Amino acid sequence: MIDLLAQNPLLLLFTVIGVGYLVGNINLFGLKLGVAAVLFVGMFFGALDRRLSLPELIHVIGSVLFLYAIGLQAGPVFFASFRKRGLRFSMIALGILTLGAAGALVVGRLLELPEAGIAGLFCGALTNTPALAAAVETTRNLSVGLAGATRDLYLDGPVIAYGLTYPFGVFGVILAFVLCNKVFKLGRNTKSAEAEDEYAPEPIFSRTFKIINPALAGRKVGEAFAALKDHGFVLSRIRKGDRIDIVTSETVLDLGDHVVAVGGAQAMERALLIFGAAAPEHLTPGQGGVSYRRIFVSNKEVVGKSIRELDLLRDLHAVITRLRRGDVDIVPRPDTVLEMGDRIRVITQRDNMDRVTRYFGDSVKSISETDFLSLSLGIVLGIFLGMIPIPLGRGIRFQLGFAGGALVMGLVLGRLERTGPVTWGMPYNANLVLRQVGLVFFLAAIGTRAGQGFGTLFEAGGWRMIAAGALLTTFVTVCSILVGIRFLRLPMQAVMGLVSGIQTQSACLAWANQQTESDLPNIWYTTVYPSSIVIKIVLAQLIVSVVMMG
Repeated sequence: MIDLLAQNPLLLLFTVIGVGYLVGNINLFGLKLGVAAVLFVGMFFGALDRRLSLPELIHVIGSVLFLYAIGLQAGPVFFASFRKRGLRFSMIALGILTLGAAGALVVGRLLELPEAGIAGLFCGALTNTPALAAAVETTRNLSVGLAGATRDLYLDGPVIAYGLTYPFGVFGVILAFVLCNKVFKLGRNTKSAEAEDEYAPEPIFSRTFKIINPALAGRKVGEAFAALKDHGFVLSRIRKGDRIDIVTSETVLDLGDHVVAVGGAQAMERALLIFGAAAPEHLTPGQGGVSYRRIFVSNKEVVGKSIRELDLLRDLHAVITRLRRGDVDIVPRPDTVLEMGDRIRVITQRDNMDRVTRYFGDSVKSISETDFLSLSLGIVLGIFLGMIPIPLGRGIRFQLGFAGGALVMGLVLGRLERTGPVTWGMPYNANLVLRQVGLVFFLAAIGTRAGQGFGTLFEAGGWRMIAAGALLTTFVTVCSILVGIRFLRLPMQAVMGLVSGIQTQSACLAWANQQTESDLPNIWYTTVYPSSIVIKIVLAQLIVSVVMMG
């Protein structure tokens, strides 16, 4: 069997992936290793026989696909996180993770760990596979001039250290949660309720108002609301006497008219003040020939464009009142950009609904497909970016590498959404599949290579590496908890989400969600996760550069 696997790299690749998924689904005290088990299985095969090693090209391709897909998905959220309060939380994550990177270097020197494993120590203790991929790529670029055996040691070092420190990176955080929950109770008190109300996605309401405000009489909608920068609600329908129609910017408001507004609770209070009174009866869709439908956005011609650019009222006599992206409903604004796979609620005349549906596409098949032209072009641009030398002084030059360039380009293109006729984003399902395929290719290939040097590196500092990982995980976790409780003054539910996000560990988030019915862990996880994952990738590359150039 070993001879067969050694002679057939393709068979070896999918054997490692398949066995890895089986192992990853084994339940250990309520936790599963998940896809990370592919790495451990790969290391096992590599240690079993030196011939069981997958070609280097496989892990390069896997890391490029994985990181580019992550960049596309995280791009909009990553750049948006720097606005308002998000910048504050991103800076907190940056400070904590920078301390963690410095701690990895210090602990590595104090315990005399192999230099090749320090970046892997950081990635494993903080459980971040994208950072490991970037560290391996940077090591590959910087080790070109080294001798064969030394180069292999540096390439295998981060992966082996990652494998040794990863388990406690998960279990150590959960242990910290257990201990803290003995001190800080999880009950939904007033403090946690206020925190959840402040950061949770706002529920959306539909209300009918009667216009009794004389200041609106005889004025067009566009003119009446021009002075309000963001009133927070969308007007969908209006009833004048017995006639019901769609609200446009040219619609004239008269006393006694009934209008339907869609928005959050505060927006509804604002609408009540503007229009004057709540109507005794709600104008439900279907009255007066006006209807609504949930439509999938699958037409590439509208993806990447804002609602203002589409000008639906003029061209289609329709209005978007709600937008569901992922698992969250939001009130669309004129500058809201539509993404492939968005599910929108559109209000229009019943006999116009088919035309509106065709305009947006409404094809589940289309949102599952990938535009390979934009995908290939984006990756090519990322590879070129990764090849650009960045001078660091004293004749030292640094490159992002293929994986790092793909990540940065993915972040930028994900934020742009669209450039002329090219739509950079891809449907969530397609992105998830591409990300998973790239990840398992990377883990399987790099695992089989690292398994060959596992014994040597373990003898050189295996137990010390495990101890160093435990120290680093504990240090970063304690810092994150103290910042959440003492500095941000958050309830424990929110702190667990914050720590899970900084740790970029979904298993810790899953445990936190099991302990409370509050949505605070999810809210705070998503608040810091995008910036944390990018920060770790950059720091892992810097650690490699410091170690190898120092």
